[in-house]
Amino acid sequence: MKLLSLFFLTISINCYCQNYLSVQQFNKANKEIKTGDYREAIADYSIAIMMDSNYIAAYYNRGLAESEVKNYLGAIRDFTKVIEFNSKNTDAYYWRGDAKYNLEDYQGSIADFTKAIELNPKYPNAFYWRGTAKYDLDDYRGAIADFTKAIELNSHKASSYYNRGLAKISLGQKDSECLDFSKAGELGVDEAYEMIKKYCN
Repeated sequence: MKLLSLFFLTISINCYCQNYLSVQQFNKANKEIKTGDYREAIADYSIAIMMDSNYIAAYYNRGLAESEVKNYLGAIRDFTKVIEFNSKNTDAYYWRGDAKYNLEDYQGSIADFTKAIELNPKYPNAFYWRGTAKYDLDDYRGAIADFTKAIELNSHKASSYYNRGLAKISLGQKDSECLDFSKAGELGVDEAYEMIKKYCN
């Protein structure tokens, strides 16, 4: 019985040490993220995951770091893992959609942004990037609808007005597009004034 008790005690101590060390690696990686040392952070998040394969936050943060170094396939893999752990993690869908968008998988990104919106209907960036993906697929009406929603949720994002204006150009909505470019210009998008000269005068 003493040997059996000692065995379980040893297992318990080993687990505690492993979790403690994985947290240490995780914290180290977080500091590296703050200084922009993304590759070192990825390495340390990976060590934390090796120590604790259920460390959801480490997968999530590693996915963000992978996106920063443009390893979008790695980011998708990590965010997918997070979603496997928690299918209602809104931000994991959003960032996986972002990675897919950067790989020009526009349909895949739309699916992820849509899921993020289902989980959080007040997620302006999800509407914005879904609209951008729709624009890239020539779905201009769908893009306008999403940019409009993004503006309703965040009226200070200049690029929402600018991109909605671009979508309206494709549909020949001249008067309305000029208002969008004007607003984008007021909010700091210099290119908007070039579009006004080209399309509104």
